[in-house]
Amino acid sequence: MANTDWFRNVLKVLLIGALLLAPGATVCVAADYPETVQALQERYQDEVEAHVSYTRFSDKALAEGYPNSAYLFKSLAASEAIHARNFKRILDTLGVGTPREPLQPRPVESTRPNILHATGIETDEIDHRYPAILARIKPENHQAAIDNLTWAWEAEKQHRKLLGRMQDAAKKWFKFLIAHIEGEYVDYHVCQICGSTLVERPVDHCPICSQPASHYHAIPYVAAVRADPEEDY
Repeated sequence: MANTDWFRNVLKVLLIGALLLAPGATVCVAADYPETVQALQERYQDEVEAHVSYTRFSDKALAEGYPNSAYLFKSLAASEAIHARNFKRILDTLGVGTPREPLQPRPVESTRPNILHATGIETDEIDHRYPAILARIKPENHQAAIDNLTWAWEAEKQHRKLLGRMQDAAKKWFKFLIAHIEGEYVDYHVCQICGSTLVERPVDHCPICSQPASHYHAIPYVAAVRADPEEDY
């Protein structure tokens, strides 16, 4: 019986090898996608650092008495973690590990410079980094990588929009404008497939990855108490 099992296993290995070597068969290996691998590793490192930075910015904002700002940073951190997870998953399928370089998250300052830094990073990624990366990897035609990097790019555009009013507050009349923002009632929802970050859960499907809206998770608020919803009179 043992010899029979061994023989069957050998046949399976030989059959798989024959299928892989058959005319027209393709094997997905890292050597076929050098630019894609490099891009995914770069973005994985950046997304992990962004997740750590935003988490720390959230803690700082909460400590300074800005729970709504802390809540936004917490939601952005959740989105960046999904991007990093997606990039890691593709690297795993290619048999490539994630980068081992030490993380270099942004040093934590007060909430005002943290906001300005976050909006600056998001703008640079939207306007420069992601377009350049997608142009680099497009000729290699690894569709999963192209899709996931495009999703991350679109999510970063949402991040910049969400940070927009906070950026205005950070540039001038900070105490007045941030007080207004802190007095609002808001919920953040993050798609667990692509990292899309919205203040309202879509009715049908995600506007970025087109997956059902059920994949959105509400991010828990950072403080025990927050402002009541504004009423229309």
